[in-house]
This record gives sequence, structure tokens and C-alpha cells, in this order.
Amino acid sequence: MKPPLRKGHVALFVAVTLIFALAHARAQESTDAGRKVVQKTPAAYPTLAQSMNLRGVVKLEVRVAPNGTVKSVDVKGGHPILTQSAVTAVGHWKFEPASHETKELVEVKFDPQ
Repeated sequence: MKPPLRKGHVALFVAVTLIFALAHARAQESTDAGRKVVQKTPAAYPTLAQSMNLRGVVKLEVRVAPNGTVKSVDVKGGHPILTQSAVTAVGHWKFEPASHETKELVEVKFDPQ
């Protein structure tokens, strides 16, 4: 004989089911990311960064319109001396067209060599 379900068990089951459903929905949304870049403008290495022998990676979140143009660029990480150059360059990139707007994660690497 099975023990009867209590209200707490039912609520826990529903909560767990919703958590998995939301996680799955997010995973599906992220599959739309990764649009191919069809035209890249290289980032200029800032003179100050060169003189300091500064290297690093700037992480950006890029909103791309359905036609492939960059709508906005948000800095997610990187050295402040390098970020403006990365934002300027990526702002000129062109992505492949898609049926809707997407967010792309981009990394721009700077190395003095």
C-alpha cells in the first residue's frame, strides 16, 4: 500500500516540474545564439595599452537586429583601457540575417605581439 500524497509533496512536485520546464525553455532560447559573423572590423590596439604591454580579453554582449546589424553592445568584462576599442570595432560588425533579434556573446582578444 502506497502512502497518501500530502499537499506538501504535491507542491514540491509542481515546483520541481516548473523549475525543469523553465530551465528547458532557457536552453531552447540559447540555441538561437551563435549567429555567424559575415563582416568583422578588427579592434585597434590602443596606444596606451601598447605602451603598458597590456593584454587581455574584452567580453561583450551584442544585440543583433534581424538584418544582421549590431543594435547595441554591452561590456560584460575586460580591462577599461581595452573596452572602448572592442565596443567600437564590434559595433561595425555584420552578422548573418535571422528571423528575429538575438543576443550574442563576443570575446575580443588583445595581445601586444
